[in-house]
Amino acid sequence: MKRVLPCLMIVFALVLSMGLLTVGPAQAAKTLKWAHSYEVDNPYHTYALWAADEIQKRTDGKYEVKVFPASSLGKEVDINEGLTLGTVDIIHTSAAFTGRTYAPLAASTYPYVFRDLEHFYKFAKSDLFRELADQYEKITGSHVFCTSYYGARNVTTTDFPVRKPQDMKNVKIRIPNAPAYGIFPRAVNANPTPIAFAEVYLALQQGVVDAQENPLTIIKFKKFYEVQEYICLTQHMLDNLVTITGGHLWNGLSADEKKIFTDIMLEMSAKISNAIEEAEGELVAWFREQGNTVIEDVDRDAMRAEVAKFYEKNQGELPWDEKMWDRIQSIK
Repeated sequence: MKRVLPCLMIVFALVLSMGLLTVGPAQAAKTLKWAHSYEVDNPYHTYALWAADEIQKRTDGKYEVKVFPASSLGKEVDINEGLTLGTVDIIHTSAAFTGRTYAPLAASTYPYVFRDLEHFYKFAKSDLFRELADQYEKITGSHVFCTSYYGARNVTTTDFPVRKPQDMKNVKIRIPNAPAYGIFPRAVNANPTPIAFAEVYLALQQGVVDAQENPLTIIKFKKFYEVQEYICLTQHMLDNLVTITGGHLWNGLSADEKKIFTDIMLEMSAKISNAIEEAEGELVAWFREQGNTVIEDVDRDAMRAEVAKFYEKNQGELPWDEKMWDRIQSIK
């Protein structure tokens, strides 16, 4: 018996070393929910999947991220509320929707704020953007990782072209339900009509509205070109989406984990922006191949002038003061 016990102990040690026997249950991965409103072929979804895989790899399987596209966990307003309630952990959302809680963070989505796309990219990496994001976090508890290019928004219409501000007069145009999106239609005397993203195609098809406005990528992914003849390159907003995590997740991460999540999100943001830029460069020709009429000779200077007049008359509605506006415009 004395000789048997040492032999058993040796066998037990070998089994443990080979991983054939474990002591206690293995730690299960923590499942995180990532929600957004965009289709599965949109770069915001495909690169969220990429980021989810990277999070799992770089945290050695501690976190498993499931991505829920196409408003499957709720509309834009719902998933923003979900961060506060803890029912979702990460979201992509238009910066315009953050304005419901902290208006200045939504400034980047207002019409003609940026001179061009380079100006937006420099803003996205600026101290000013991080200051606004940090203030949003103080108010909401939710942490903003980054903002990414969503595309230049353009007007589409059923049966008339838009080339100048006067062409928009009394046009019933669908907008997202956030204040920033109503500015351009109001400035050009159109009739802005909030409709949920998932319901836009049907509203256009049934003539509930005459027009809508979105980036070219979304006009393609959501198939709005099927029910709109004219695609008018107003480029009135350089729209952008922020990627945010709820405080319930962020505050529970270690310093190393926070760096891992942040690094991945910044890498993802660059991939998204590059993909959308590339797609925009190809889509004008693609829409023409589908039989749409693309209006390129839009008088954007006249559009910008009407928006500037609106800003001057309605300063109380704007999410910036003169100092903040000057800081945005001074970014070079």
